Amino acid sequence: MIEDLRGDESWRMFRIISEFTEGFDKLSDLGWAVAIFGSARLPAEDPFYRTTEALAAALAAEGCSVITGGGGGIMEAANKGAFAAGVQSVGLNIQLPDEQAPNPYQSRALSYRYFFARKVTFVKYSMGYVCMPGGFGTLDEFFEALTLIQTHKVYPFPLVLFGSEFWGGLLDWLRSSMIPHGTIDQAELEWITVTDDIAEVVAVMAEHRDWKRKKIEEARAGRSLIL
Repeated sequence: MIEDLRGDESWRMFRIISEFTEGFDKLSDLGWAVAIFGSARLPAEDPFYRTTEALAAALAAEGCSVITGGGGGIMEAANKGAFAAGVQSVGLNIQLPDEQAPNPYQSRALSYRYFFARKVTFVKYSMGYVCMPGGFGTLDEFFEALTLIQTHKVYPFPLVLFGSEFWGGLLDWLRSSMIPHGTIDQAELEWITVTDDIAEVVAVMAEHRDWKRKKIEEARAGRSLIL
């Protein structure tokens, strides 16, 4: 799976383009969707698995589709909840030597070789992120989105960390180390919502959707440039 970057660059470029093309083509009509991230290692009997399934169902009741990484654990729970609720249940599967096996609860499944192409698809088609307890991959997606917002590459969108006990230490470190050293500002932490409440997540996403819908309508009427 580890590529020799000294290999044929032309063919690699075609593979990259094809991943973007397939993603944009298959998801162009998706509508309002929320990305849910979390560990592939958490089993079905874990409380966060059941909570994630319920969260996906609650988002579906609000009219939102769900996007995940397509694997097991938390990703499976999110796809399962959305699939059972009858909304689009999207999996952006990644080709890995271990752990990643596509779960069976995907109404739309895409396969990626390149993480960066997959990340672009997540950002492009998600109106908000929910990070359940996870590992390096979850952190990677979270901080990638946070960086894009910080650097004004994308308009701010909801970033929710679900599980205050799990994520509390990370937030404490950001406040106690990064802010005193001046590497981030206190105001930048306001982009992050930490909660243990499914209803709060749904409310945050619904509020952002309504705001974004209004801005799109204004842009189409020529009153705003925000899309």
